[in-house]
Amino acid sequence: MTEKIKILMNGAAGKMGKAMCAGLMQEPDMQIVAAVDVRQIGADIGLINGFEATGVLIEDNLEAAIKTAKPQVVVEFTNPQVVFKNIKIALQLKVPVVVGGTGLDRTNILELEALSQKFATPVFIAPNFALGAVLMMRFAKEAAAYFPQVEVIERHHDQKLDAPSGTALKTLEMISEVRPIFAQGNANEFEKINGARGGDYQGIRVHSMRLPGYVATQEVVFGGLGQILTIKHDAMARESFLPGLVLALRRIFELSGVVVGLEKLL
Repeated sequence: MTEKIKILMNGAAGKMGKAMCAGLMQEPDMQIVAAVDVRQIGADIGLINGFEATGVLIEDNLEAAIKTAKPQVVVEFTNPQVVFKNIKIALQLKVPVVVGGTGLDRTNILELEALSQKFATPVFIAPNFALGAVLMMRFAKEAAAYFPQVEVIERHHDQKLDAPSGTALKTLEMISEVRPIFAQGNANEFEKINGARGGDYQGIRVHSMRLPGYVATQEVVFGGLGQILTIKHDAMARESFLPGLVLALRRIFELSGVVVGLEKLL
């Protein structure tokens, strides 16, 4: 029997962390050996996910949990304010990291790349683990070469902290690789309510909605002469992210440095 991949779930009590824990506990080649969060400390991850007790209790100190449980990989699903610090802790302890959170800018990535090389430990970052979302971003990049007039609308649940989403930012970056920088709309347009036209990324407008009922939805809307092209992805449940996460966990040990984007593994 193949040895199981030993995983530490950071952010185990959050909505995404719980959903991914529940999924990973049913993968035959994976084992959660530690769970970290600032909520539900002392709770058994099996019981809070509707399974039998596992003996793995949520604790609140990432560094101590890594040293005690000795996981082979850390899965990072916390929040944008602490994700950078958490990745650095894991790298300094030479534990590979699979990151599902957002909040990392280019400066952060460059620093993580240096640490990854220094400690010979890989980091994989996915703005979105849903395979459909990866295809949506790829198709959007292809379309932008022919339809440079484009806006992005992303919708998430009302508890999401950052805006725009990591998926939207990645989409904007990919589109900008094939689209020249220019402003869209009327040159004399003005906002009667500040922010009504959304954020501006190299001339592309991006709009973030936060409402209960959503998990994650994104539309990339292109305008052309007498036509509109819309590329849309809906994540109806957090379980949609599990196949991408499982793929990353099985491939993380083949990687080196910092790798960004699930499309790199497809």
